[in-house]
Amino acid sequence: MEDSFYDKVYKVVRQIPKGRVSTYGAIAKYLGTGLSSRMVGWALSSCHRENPPVPAQRVVNRIGLLTGRHHFPTPTLMEELLESEGIRIIDNQVQDFGKVFWDPAVELGH
Repeated sequence: MEDSFYDKVYKVVRQIPKGRVSTYGAIAKYLGTGLSSRMVGWALSSCHRENPPVPAQRVVNRIGLLTGRHHFPTPTLMEELLESEGIRIIDNQVQDFGKVFWDPAVELGH
């Protein structure tokens, strides 16, 4: 049986290392569905019960904004999780985005 789109998203997101972030669009593009960034976001908003856990905090929008923060139990949890991994956040935006960006197409090959 083939994995669902959500399962494919979760597999990619679980490979993002601590201290790095990716984007909804980069993940969608890697999965061959470049126009489905929103579907990646929907998948991540539904991942809180997945096992093994999915580090959804490591996925941000194309300019590093924490647009998914509203799907965490508290308004600041996404930021707190990223900061605990060494990512600097100012005004809900990842700092040094180019340095911490993790592109699955490069890192996983495709």
